[in-house]
Amino acid sequence: MESNPNKSTVLTPEGGFTTGIEGPACDREGNVYAVNYERQSTIGRVSPDGESSLFVQLPAGSTGNGIRFNRAGNMFIADYTGHNILKVDMDTKDITVFAHEPAMNQPNDIAIADDDTLFASDPDWNEATGQMWRIDTDGRSTLLEGGMGTTNGIEVSPDNRTLYVNETIQLKVWAYDLSPEKTISNKRLLIAFDDYGMDGMRCDADGNLYITRYGKGTIAKVSPSGELLSEIELQGKSCSNITFGGPDGCTAYVTLQDNGNIETFRVDRPGREWSMLHE
Repeated sequence: MESNPNKSTVLTPEGGFTTGIEGPACDREGNVYAVNYERQSTIGRVSPDGESSLFVQLPAGSTGNGIRFNRAGNMFIADYTGHNILKVDMDTKDITVFAHEPAMNQPNDIAIADDDTLFASDPDWNEATGQMWRIDTDGRSTLLEGGMGTTNGIEVSPDNRTLYVNETIQLKVWAYDLSPEKTISNKRLLIAFDDYGMDGMRCDADGNLYITRYGKGTIAKVSPSGELLSEIELQGKSCSNITFGGPDGCTAYVTLQDNGNIETFRVDRPGREWSMLHE
């Protein structure tokens, strides 16, 4: 494992978000969005210089987790209490239900392919099991796999040929071949850890996975072949998710649930979704 001198710095004040802070995502202008700003069931916006504000209040009964942007700039939110994927018009701030699937335990984190197909992890925390869904651009949901471990972080590779999902309680990260029709096959173990859980994870433009090690307070950088390349130490311990942004896509933003804030550090390659939005 290579040594990594990167250390995180605090971007937003502790306690600005609740302990449910999750799902960071950057828009094209470099603003960072995360769920549960000041109180549950909200979305907060953080400017590139760290100024935080309330962006939207979610509908009654909805609580956000993962956030992603499509190529048109629309925001999608995994609403785990409403069993929905919500869509936000960034200009009007209108919120609509893009997909509703009663068979979901709770849509948790979401990933997006280059053609705007969404993928959602769907854990059942009480049973330590999970599922994985595909949500097409018309909002139709398809179960990709059931009977899994506690599915959590989910991501698509830069070439859109691999889908990754991790299982928090089982400490495993799985890789699948992803077809042009967005079906999965050839499930294989990418990496397994023997300590601490995992939460959200995102790829850089080279396909390396940056995985939040919840409770350990580090970000594990894992190659597409499953090699642990480095770990970046954070100031908080309960890191829930990560995204990439900044002027060049090489600024990582991490949500910390124990401190209710966002930390940041620099990487050497831009994030995969930042590259997608800036093509």
